[in-house]
Amino acid sequence: MRRPAALAMVALAGCSGAQTPLDPWGIQAARIAELTHVLFIGGTVIFVLTMGFLAAALLAPGRVRERIGSRRFVVGGGIVFPVVTLAALLVYSLGVSRALTLPLGPAPLRVEIIGRQYWWEVRYPDLGAGAVTANQLHLPVGREIELLLTSADVIHSVWIPNLHGKMDMIPGRVNRQRLRVDRTGVLRGQCAEFCGLQHSIMAFWVVAQEPAEFDAWVARQQAPVPPPADEEQARGMQVFGEAGCGACHTVRGTEFQGRLAPDLSRVGSRLSLAAGALDNHRGTMAGWIAGAQDIKPGNAMPAYGRSLEGTDLLAVAAWLEALR
Repeated sequence: MRRPAALAMVALAGCSGAQTPLDPWGIQAARIAELTHVLFIGGTVIFVLTMGFLAAALLAPGRVRERIGSRRFVVGGGIVFPVVTLAALLVYSLGVSRALTLPLGPAPLRVEIIGRQYWWEVRYPDLGAGAVTANQLHLPVGREIELLLTSADVIHSVWIPNLHGKMDMIPGRVNRQRLRVDRTGVLRGQCAEFCGLQHSIMAFWVVAQEPAEFDAWVARQQAPVPPPADEEQARGMQVFGEAGCGACHTVRGTEFQGRLAPDLSRVGSRLSLAAGALDNHRGTMAGWIAGAQDIKPGNAMPAYGRSLEGTDLLAVAAWLEALR
């Protein structure tokens, strides 16, 4: 009795959470979930009917089997019913697909997401300079969003199951996806197109906030980072520059203005490191800097475990953690 109950609990748990299309957080995801339920329920009913007729054809009395095998029954059940049913489902599915592309308002907030091996660059062109982050998408609740999706290298695919369906990100092309989130909380997105060695560890977090909280977050993003608060952080900032990290990373308000790697201006406030590979705190930050190729082989981040002393690694991690 325990095993079936446990399996049922696991199945039910999959219907809610931070990464499931069956727990919609917006109108587009609700339409997709409704379509899913219609198709699953319809498929189940058809399967049960088919198995019932099969059992009748094998086990029922001869009179019943003769009727099931009649020309009228075969034409009706084998041709008319499938054609009518599939045509109805097609029309319904096309209607849902069209509804997913209709605008909800006149002026959506544009958000650029650029897929890279193996991380996400996020920009807010409507909000001015400095509204840039990585591997974390902040959205205001109740406002329509237009995602501008492209890739800097290979084909990726962005998927936020609780908000919308999958959309490819193609080099040299901008695909557009409109969505709206209707409640606050944290969701998980994922790359849904195989893009290389670390495809499975290419996730990001979606933070849905009330408009006032979102505006405050934008203001922090646009402000220069605070100066080091103590000697350890000052040493960390110095080592960051000496190791050449600023050639790839940007930290706004400093001399570090690299554009090849994630913007680290407010990295201390993010929920994860390395596109969902690690939780974000000082220890994991130091571990990532020391052994990026051990944690996520094939990514573009070199490992500094042999070139930096342990105290220097911790100092860099302390400074980056303070960038909130």
